[in-house]
Amino acid sequence: MGEIINLNRARKARDKAEAKATAAANRAAHGRTKGEKSAAEIERARIQRLLDQSRRED
Repeated sequence: MGEIINLNRARKARDKAEAKATAAANRAAHGRTKGEKSAAEIERARIQRLLDQSRRED
């Protein structure tokens, strides 16, 4: 026989783990300085320009 588990506790533990993961992602996204955000935006724009320049025309 398998081990008996409390489904309510399992659901709450799963929800808590998801909330921790979301919080960590939010800290990484919103916990940056203005300079870091602008540097990331400049890098994103540079990569987009490079991709647009490399695109082949039909």
